[in-house]
Amino acid sequence: MNENKIEFIATSEALEALCARLETEAFVTVDTEFMREKTYYPELCLVQLGGAEDTAVVDAQAPGMDLSPLGRLLAKESVVKVFHACRQDVEIFLQLFGAVPVPLFDTQVAAMVAGFGDQVGYDSLVNALTGAHIDKAHRFSDWSARPLSKSQINYAAADVTHLRDVYEKLNAKLAAEGRLEWVAEEMAVLTQPETYRVDPERAWERLKIRSNNRRQLGLAKAIAAWREREAQRINIPRGRLLKDEQVPEIASLAPDDAEALSKARGISAGFANGKSGASLLAAIKEAKGWPESELPKAERQRESAKASPALVALLKVLLAAAAEKNNVAARLVAGSDDIEALALDETAPNPVLEGWRREMFGETALRLIRGQIALSTQGKRIKIVEL
Repeated sequence: MNENKIEFIATSEALEALCARLETEAFVTVDTEFMREKTYYPELCLVQLGGAEDTAVVDAQAPGMDLSPLGRLLAKESVVKVFHACRQDVEIFLQLFGAVPVPLFDTQVAAMVAGFGDQVGYDSLVNALTGAHIDKAHRFSDWSARPLSKSQINYAAADVTHLRDVYEKLNAKLAAEGRLEWVAEEMAVLTQPETYRVDPERAWERLKIRSNNRRQLGLAKAIAAWREREAQRINIPRGRLLKDEQVPEIASLAPDDAEALSKARGISAGFANGKSGASLLAAIKEAKGWPESELPKAERQRESAKASPALVALLKVLLAAAAEKNNVAARLVAGSDDIEALALDETAPNPVLEGWRREMFGETALRLIRGQIALSTQGKRIKIVEL
C-alpha cells in the first residue's frame, strides 16, 4: 500500500499542482465521496486521487475551488484512470465535465473476469489480494459537512491507496491468463456516455407494471417519463416527486384536471394546482392522444413473446457450467434478459454472441439451442454430450 502522507487539497492552486504531477503517471487511482439523498444528481463532496508518490483528498466543496485541472487529468489518454465499481463516480464526472474519464479500468469488473465472483466488494477484494482490512467506520458519513475529521480523511484516502495494489495485482493476473482483452471489451461499454444517461421514455419499464390495458400502460409510460424529466429539472430524487406505486395509480385515474389529480393517493392540492401538477396533466393529455400503434404491449402480448422456460433453464445451467470452467463470474457473461433473448431468437443481436462471450459461452449455447449437444453430469460437474 502507498504509505505516503495524505495531502488535503482545498485550493485551486494546490489542485493544479497535484494534477500536473499526476499527469506524468502511467495510472492514477480515483474515487469519490458524494451525497444523493436530497438530489437527483449526485452532489460531489470529495475526490480521492492516488499516484506513485501522491495520495490526495480533494475538497470539491471548498470555497472558490476550480475543478478544471481534474477534468484535464481525467481526459489525458496517457494516464489510465483506475476505479472500483466506477459507474456512480463516472456519472458524476460526466455531469461535471461533459465527458467520461478515459482510458478507464474498473477493478470490480476486472475481478469478475479474474474469478473473484459477482460484483465483489472493495473491502473483500483488498483483503483477498493484499491482506489488508478496510476500516468501515465512516461508510455512512455526511461528506458534505465541514470540517472533516482526520479519521474521515484517512478513510477516504484508503479507497485509492489500496486500489493501487489491487490494480497492479489484477493487471498482472489477467495478463498472465491472457484476459486483458476481455476487460478491454467491458471498459469500452463503460466509456460510452449513453451507459450513464437515463432515457425517460424507458423509465416505466423498471416499474414492471402488470396490465393488459394498453391505454393505461401508455399513460403510465408518459407519467414515468414526465417524473424523470421533472426530477432532473428541479434536481430532486424521483421518488420524492412521485413514488413508484403512484405512477400506475395516476394512470388508472387518467385525470383531466387538477381537482381529479388531487384525488390520487399522496397528491396534495398544492401539487395538483402548481407548476409540476400542470406539466403532469399536460403529459397525461398528450398521452391520451397517442395512436394505438404507439402504446406499449399489453401483458398478454409480452407473455406470448417469451421464450420457453425450459430452454431458458437449460441455457442457465450451461452458463453456470461455462463460468465455473473458466473461473469467470456468470453474471458478467450474461444476464437473465440476455439468456431469454437468445432462447427466443438466436439470430437477434445479443451481447453473448459477441467477442469473448461468444467464444466462452455463446457458440456452445447456439449448439444447445439447435439440438447439436445435450447436457449430462460427470461426477459433480456438468458434461456436454455431442449428439
